[in-house]
Amino acid sequence: MKLRVGIPYGRETINVHVEERNIGETVFPNDVKIGDEEQIIEQALADPISSSNFDEFLNDAKDILFLVNDATRPTPTAKVLKIIYPKIKDKNTKFLIATGMHRAPTEEEYLEIFGELYETLKDRISAHDSKKDEDMVHLGTSKNGTEMYVNKMAVEAHKIVIIGSVEPHYFAGYTGGRKSFLPGIAAYRTIEQNHKLALKASAKALSLQGNPVHEDMEDAILTIKEKEVFSIMTVLDRNERIYAATAGDITESLEAAIERAHQVFSVEIKEKADIVVAVAPYPMDIDLYQSQKALDNGKFALNDNGILILVSKCRMGVGSDTFIKLLSSCHSPQETLDKIDKEFKLGYHKAAKMAEIARWAQMWAVTSLEDKLLESIFIRPFHTLQEAIDAAIVEKGEERILFLMNASLTVPKVRKRLVYRPKKFIYASRWEKGIPATRYKAAELPKEIEESVYHMYTEM
Repeated sequence: MKLRVGIPYGRETINVHVEERNIGETVFPNDVKIGDEEQIIEQALADPISSSNFDEFLNDAKDILFLVNDATRPTPTAKVLKIIYPKIKDKNTKFLIATGMHRAPTEEEYLEIFGELYETLKDRISAHDSKKDEDMVHLGTSKNGTEMYVNKMAVEAHKIVIIGSVEPHYFAGYTGGRKSFLPGIAAYRTIEQNHKLALKASAKALSLQGNPVHEDMEDAILTIKEKEVFSIMTVLDRNERIYAATAGDITESLEAAIERAHQVFSVEIKEKADIVVAVAPYPMDIDLYQSQKALDNGKFALNDNGILILVSKCRMGVGSDTFIKLLSSCHSPQETLDKIDKEFKLGYHKAAKMAEIARWAQMWAVTSLEDKLLESIFIRPFHTLQEAIDAAIVEKGEERILFLMNASLTVPKVRKRLVYRPKKFIYASRWEKGIPATRYKAAELPKEIEESVYHMYTEM
């Protein structure tokens, strides 16, 4: 019997029909109990961490700069502003969109970010431009050598308020807090130096201790330690409602929010699957640059030599295309990684993460992008998800499909259990354009492959 599965695609839902025997786990962020959103925010403002409360913070402020996220994040900026607006309406305020290296928002996106207050605030809103060197001020250098250039609006402001959301991030560990400064309002060169650290294996989702990207960001914040900053961090549930909020010190409020974010976005699965459908839902489906995060989280649920199917509308195309240019210039994922070893540009960290997956798995995609573009970056394109699923089942046989419904934010982890599995298969991961990775039974493994430089590993 075939069952219908609804999959988010842009602002719509597309339906696929899958035999019941082929449906494995359907994974969402964990369900959590939601209280009154307004009360959650007000409680955080009244009882901040290592800081005076919000009213006291505002009292002697000569001027206040608000740093808010762009439209690539689900941050409930409009909800927070609506709650705090009566407190700030008579203050000297400005708002800076912490775009990092992203483009400025469109008019529609400004409306999403600020909601009903947009018309009231629009004359006080600016968008950070990381390539506008004349807007940057040098504040110092981190221990890792990252030169901290940031937007002078933050340096010149008397006080700063950050409004952010905390979710897993595929190489910074988590979003929120310090990310509003780096990369949020940092210069392009600063972001490039910081993001090069994403190539290290310890730069991964849910990990802060020993994560060089996070530690570099924290180190960079020390350059503004004399500045009064009030941080408002939110944690959303699976339906983008406010589940928790913390406020106060930029570092300590982030740490407290991470505990709550972990409850939502770190999700246990029973086992990995040979076929994983990784969905990048709205608004994280804005482009391929952002949608790559869904691939990176999806890999944690995928067996070696599996098929990882990205579902993302990619509404605005590919986004920053540096990673596309690199991947499409190479004949194999390994060539991509070799080139990155010799030279790093901002965006190459995306290419590296994708090339690493392509060494041991197949990447397929259902997007609005052109087939030739996807094929050039080691992704097999499909025009419908039904076609992709049907093809995957034909290739893999009667395997169960794992649906990761919010792969941009959800980090799956296999439930711990005691098992004994005898050595069964040895895999060789190889790639030539158009030829996927191959799987061998141990007895069939050619000697020349066993002794080659191909990556070898054993299923236990």
